[in-house]
Amino acid sequence: MTVKERITNTLMTALAPSHLAVIDESDQHRGHGGWREGGETHFRVELVSEHFRGKSRVERHRMVNMLLADELAGRVHALALSLRAPDDAAPGR
Repeated sequence: MTVKERITNTLMTALAPSHLAVIDESDQHRGHGGWREGGETHFRVELVSEHFRGKSRVERHRMVNMLLADELAGRVHALALSLRAPDDAAPGR
């Protein structure tokens, strides 16, 4: 199973998102710190979940970082997060 698949499966199981996009941005970081041959080192996650309702931005990030602790301790060097509850305004609004 790829790192992207593990991230997707973990977040789907724990947070039952109404929207989830796990984007491997490793190619954009080729030659930079933490990049490795084969990619799967830099990810962007866009996630909408009821589990985030009433939670601050920091609380949401802590939830996801805790869920993905094994990946962050391993191959994943960078993780950009966009985390919203269903009623939150979309980014840029």
